[in-house]
Amino acid sequence: MQYELIIFDWDGTLMDSVPRIVSCMQAAALEVEWGELSAAEVADIIGLGLPEAIAKLCPGILPAQAERLRERYSHHFVTVDTTPMLFFPGIEARLARLRENAQQQLAVATGKSRRGLDRIFAETGSGGWFHASRTADETRSKPHPQMLSELLTELKVPVERAVMVGDTEYDLEMARAIGMDRIGVTYGVHTPERLALSRPKWVAHSVDELFDGLNG
Repeated sequence: MQYELIIFDWDGTLMDSVPRIVSCMQAAALEVEWGELSAAEVADIIGLGLPEAIAKLCPGILPAQAERLRERYSHHFVTVDTTPMLFFPGIEARLARLRENAQQQLAVATGKSRRGLDRIFAETGSGGWFHASRTADETRSKPHPQMLSELLTELKVPVERAVMVGDTEYDLEMARAIGMDRIGVTYGVHTPERLALSRPKWVAHSVDELFDGLNG
């Protein structure tokens, strides 16, 4: 099926940013005296908006400490940590091929903030690749489907002609909530077994497998 709209998650789906997110959250948690967080714990919340991620990651955290954690995480991510963040190999070329199809639109639905997404758009020159985008701080966080509903409305595409692509259950569940087709990718955060619970159309184990399917 040729979809009129393909909506991509960002972290763990298009960009290999998980190591940097994990290291920054671990450093921030120690700074605000929450304690040590394992890499697996942090990876599990990638995809959620930052306030929702902190609430899930640190149950019972008080508002003031949560705000300090948010601030220190952002500081580390933007200023301190220099862990490289690159697109997964093949992503740029395969997205370029998709953009050649005038009948198809591309969008991003991410747990990043608008400021964060715009920053990475500017750093990579990728903002012009997409017809629209939604971030967690300008609508509801995943797994609530509001960002998908807004993208469908903005781009004037019926839900049955769109698909969501992501590496976490949060991506797939927000699509499932409104009856949108969904594709899981296993090279990101969540396991194939976990993704399968959201009943994706299929699960791709590599960038090539994903885009070969989308081009089919």
